[in-house]
Amino acid sequence: MFRPLPMLLCLLTALPAWASSGLTLAVHAGDGHGHVRKHFVHGQCGGDDASPRVQWSHAPPGTRSFALTVFDPDANHGAGWWHWVVVDLPASSSGIGENAPLPPGTHALRNDFGVPGWGGPCPPAGDPPHHYVFTLYALDVPHVSLSPDARPAQALAAFRGHVLAKATMTFLYGR
Repeated sequence: MFRPLPMLLCLLTALPAWASSGLTLAVHAGDGHGHVRKHFVHGQCGGDDASPRVQWSHAPPGTRSFALTVFDPDANHGAGWWHWVVVDLPASSSGIGENAPLPPGTHALRNDFGVPGWGGPCPPAGDPPHHYVFTLYALDVPHVSLSPDARPAQALAAFRGHVLAKATMTFLYGR
């Protein structure tokens, strides 16, 4: 007789801790149709390069800080492009205001434009629309140990083993 329940329990216990999290993420950058509004687009592409308002809620117990990344997986022929990496957001925080300074103690790493902070979408003209993936991580450490010149990949490595939950939201932009 086939008994699927034990197999199902094995599969459920194999899921990462964040898979069933209630962590929510809201990014106020869209035009209502899933595309980034021009206001948030990089200045080289005719936008204002304003960073969007980002809000979150329902952090899991044990959250001691948050990190936020924005990545375009379509850039550089699939190698990707980092637009924003923010680490050490306090556990007590619930968002970042539009074009606002980051909370004290929070750090923005250099994006792939070479500057710390937000760098809006600016895909090559003629490319199909690119995807801009906003990911919020709830971490079980108050700070990640990174130098001011750390690269985004180093941040992801520092998160490894410390992610309690994550939430993502994706937008498109093309020109």
